[in-house]
Amino acid sequence: MAKPSPSPSSHATSSHARGPYDDIEIDLRNPVLAGVFAWLWPGAGHFYQRRYAKGCLFMVCVLSTFFYGLALADGKGVYVSWQENDKRWPFVAQFVCQAGVGLPVLPAVIQNRRVLVEGRDPLWSGWMAPPNPRNRDRFGKDELAQWHEKYNSAFEMATLYTMIAGLLNVLAIYDAYAGPFLMPVEEESDKPPPEDDSGNGNSGPS
Repeated sequence: MAKPSPSPSSHATSSHARGPYDDIEIDLRNPVLAGVFAWLWPGAGHFYQRRYAKGCLFMVCVLSTFFYGLALADGKGVYVSWQENDKRWPFVAQFVCQAGVGLPVLPAVIQNRRVLVEGRDPLWSGWMAPPNPRNRDRFGKDELAQWHEKYNSAFEMATLYTMIAGLLNVLAIYDAYAGPFLMPVEEESDKPPPEDDSGNGNSGPS
């Protein structure tokens, strides 16, 4: 269980987690600020709390999952688009999950403004750029349809991996804000087990 208490070294809020046997004290410093750091960059909130091992674990797991998924479709699996056809809930939910990774999705926001708002060519070889509705092939297919045809299932896997990475970081954000979740464990009793009534010398008819 976590409860706030004043920190002797600063005015930030501290939280302490207590286990059933040992006194486990974890200084969460300012939990709100730690949560913000954890969202901006995976593991940063834990580094702020000096929980370096956990910070490294979250950073490696979340970012490796995200960038692996991003590479599956040459950076096309993460994009921001507010075109009329992209305002349906699957597309919105897709980016909301991906945005859980924090700053690594910022290029998608920059590309959206550059391509769809300003009408210019995308940066960084099109990584995280939204599908341009003006780009159609000779068969009339829009750019998103071309991506699906080119990458096939890899495009779906890229979307899935980057969404999972965002959701994993949501768990990391909660851990930075509230501290580790400790399962209550019943203490072992020193009392001897109850005697078996069948061993009291009484026997049934033979």
